[in-house]
Amino acid sequence: MSGNKDSDGGWRTFLWNSEKREFLGRTGCSWLKIFLFYVIFYGCLAGIFIGTIQAMLLTLSDYKPTYQDRVAPPGLSHTPRSDKSEISFSKSDPESYSKYINSMKHFLTIYDDGLQADDTKFEDCGGATPQSYKERPTENEKSQKKACKFYRSWLGSCSGENDPTFGFMSGKPCIIVKLNRIVNFRPKAPSNNQSLPEALQAKSLSNLIPIHCKHKREEDEGKIGEIKYFPVGGFPLQYYPYYGKLLHPQYLQPLVAIQFTNLTLNEDLRVECRAYGENIDYSEKDRYQGRFDIKIKISS
Repeated sequence: MSGNKDSDGGWRTFLWNSEKREFLGRTGCSWLKIFLFYVIFYGCLAGIFIGTIQAMLLTLSDYKPTYQDRVAPPGLSHTPRSDKSEISFSKSDPESYSKYINSMKHFLTIYDDGLQADDTKFEDCGGATPQSYKERPTENEKSQKKACKFYRSWLGSCSGENDPTFGFMSGKPCIIVKLNRIVNFRPKAPSNNQSLPEALQAKSLSNLIPIHCKHKREEDEGKIGEIKYFPVGGFPLQYYPYYGKLLHPQYLQPLVAIQFTNLTLNEDLRVECRAYGENIDYSEKDRYQGRFDIKIKISS
């Protein structure tokens, strides 16, 4: 019993020694010195960290990227998008494709012709006729740039104006395709038509990033049918470069509407679409870098 008391007494003495006025083996003055040391130590570390961040921020601009030497080529995306890149519907059941229609209507809202009437924010860059890059004044790097007009009416039967179902009701669905935005990126048109799919080789591709879609699987050859492209089958270069959100707040990406007019019904069809350009590459690790593929199934 006495041993337990001595042990208990030793523990209590370690916690608080009333004779030496020590807490956990240290006096109040000793604890104060340790506390001040760590306050100063961690304060200096915080100061170094904050100073480093501030120094780095001084090298960055709110208006344009400082470094773009390792930026990947743009992704090619489409609307409507769905889980697993699959579009499946029955043309006799409006409910089965209503989500696709709503997605396209929402996406195309900012391309309504009436929203581009303000000449202080928008300008005519030659319409959908491919032209060279539209360079903007750089005297004042903080001044906002006008955006090139791109009317949804140019998308023809895929604009939703004459056919509010975007072809889904008739089994001729449309998808809208765009190149993702990269600040100051200038896509380069193909320099050699012979490297392109046969369907593009006979076309004039000056100042244009063309798009071409075809069957992805050999067993689907002959089941895709005719594919139509609106307005010009690619992205005109006058819509580039993009200067960023602050300098180019009204910017409208050029669009390509793709309509599948004769897909075989009741079949799982794999379609791959690619954009072609000198500085547009593809990656096996990124299924949307410069291309995409979708599965389409239309039931009667």
